[in-house]
Amino acid sequence: MSAYLTALRAIMLREGLRFIHQRERFIAALVRPLVWLLVFAAGFRAALGLSIIPPYQTYITYETYIVPGLCGMILLFNGMQSSLSLVYDRETGSMRLLLTAPLPRGWLLFCKLLGSTAISILQVYTFLAIAALFGIDMDPLGYIAALPALVISGLMLGALGLALSSFIKQLENFAGVMNFVIFPMFFLSSALYPLWKMAESSPLLRDICAWNPFTHAVELVRFALYLQFNGMALLWTGLATLVFLIIALWGYDPARGMVRRKG
Repeated sequence: MSAYLTALRAIMLREGLRFIHQRERFIAALVRPLVWLLVFAAGFRAALGLSIIPPYQTYITYETYIVPGLCGMILLFNGMQSSLSLVYDRETGSMRLLLTAPLPRGWLLFCKLLGSTAISILQVYTFLAIAALFGIDMDPLGYIAALPALVISGLMLGALGLALSSFIKQLENFAGVMNFVIFPMFFLSSALYPLWKMAESSPLLRDICAWNPFTHAVELVRFALYLQFNGMALLWTGLATLVFLIIALWGYDPARGMVRRKG
């Protein structure tokens, strides 16, 4: 057990040090959601009316609605950034050294996933603190209740990045794959507008958004921030996490995954 804990501490410490040395990554993670919150939301406020929908008990401003979605944006982008570091580590050879450690490969990948999720959550709470300075705050207990939801959502999106990294052969190909995954996943969700609003435009788009696991991750965080439990969102997010982890373990298995094909 001590060997497992040592590996966990070492990998999480490495992720933390890498994050500290990449300050621009922290700034970029905050600039994206803040632009949406302070610029785009101001323009959409008059165009997008919101009815009273769970978990809200009254009418809310558009800025209030999109805060959970922007938290999901931070988790999504950081999950993809973590997968980028995995591709880089594989090209430099450090990933091979990590995966040849005398510990189960699944545990080593899970430690990597925990490290990236912890950094994502730190970024989310920093964003929530800044949003509160602009008058978009929640019940103080909501910030605590949101922590488990953020952990589960961060693990799901980190596992997605982990799975993608096992299929990307070269660092140069990562940007295209990242855009192909991030933008459809983000825009075809409830992050920026509720599902009933999508149904007014197209029932098909509404169904696509409802099947999108990112939608359920956002809703899980949204309900938690308002001290409510969304069992369906938790179920879908947990299932998606399990599927992405299985794909990642298969992809990093040298006996039958993509790592063996890359030589």
